[in-house]
Amino acid sequence: MPRRRITFRQLESFVAVARQRSFSKAAEELHLTQPAVSLQVRQIAETLGLPVFEQVGRTLVLTEAGEETLQLARALDDLWTNFEATIADLKGLKRGRLRVALVTTAKYFLPRLVGDFCRRHPDVHVALEVADREHIVARMRANQDDLYVLLYPPEDLQVESHPLVNNELVVIAPLAHWAAGRRVDLAELRGERFILRETGSGSRRTIDNHLAKTGIRLDIKLTVSSNEAIRELVASGAGLAVLSRQALGADPGQQEVCILDVGGFPLRQPWLIMHRRSKLLSLPARAFLDELLRRSQTQ
Repeated sequence: MPRRRITFRQLESFVAVARQRSFSKAAEELHLTQPAVSLQVRQIAETLGLPVFEQVGRTLVLTEAGEETLQLARALDDLWTNFEATIADLKGLKRGRLRVALVTTAKYFLPRLVGDFCRRHPDVHVALEVADREHIVARMRANQDDLYVLLYPPEDLQVESHPLVNNELVVIAPLAHWAAGRRVDLAELRGERFILRETGSGSRRTIDNHLAKTGIRLDIKLTVSSNEAIRELVASGAGLAVLSRQALGADPGQQEVCILDVGGFPLRQPWLIMHRRSKLLSLPARAFLDELLRRSQTQ
């Protein structure tokens, strides 16, 4: 297969269609006509000898050949980004692109560090994605970002990870709860209703591991994917919760909750910053990673 027949312009059109799942929307994104985008994608399919998209009902989906082409396009994009950053660095510039994805609970500490990096490197374009663990892991599998911040690495991917600060999980209650200001064991709270993060989240995994070790069963009445919603539910008297200390602010009392003094708590699990082992990090990504690791070592 002559490699010269697939061009960057064709791949750009293909990736836009794959992202938008629409030829017309991809054309709008690229400021091209729809026939021009369709032609670029058709030329890729003709070169490969296989279709890269198929219509399933009203939905445009990637074929197996299309999935492979998308992975190739993203790998080439990484190489090109790194090349541009290297050339810029040789010119004495600090341009480039940094893409960081993090789970929702990490939003309480990481954006400030990203902001500090942006102020020192104003010519670096930074894209920050904040979502639940399932979405972030999906982005990692698709190689969409440079760096990821999670509590636990995906077991099915080869990653390089480094610990940052600890995520401390504490038991919270309404201000007037009977256990406020007392030292209690978790077993004494078994009769209470609990509100926890959704199954699959990193925080929930830490809690479940602790409960499995202690043999304690909690009465879990609600699972909620939002730390803020959990905090409000506890304040309303709907139950107790185990929540990240970082989600409570400097004064939990202002949010009408208190941290209970429970034996075995807080639970501590370090945040990990990671990337796929095969990932070729751009210079800005490497600089940001090195900066975070230096900070973690001094804390």
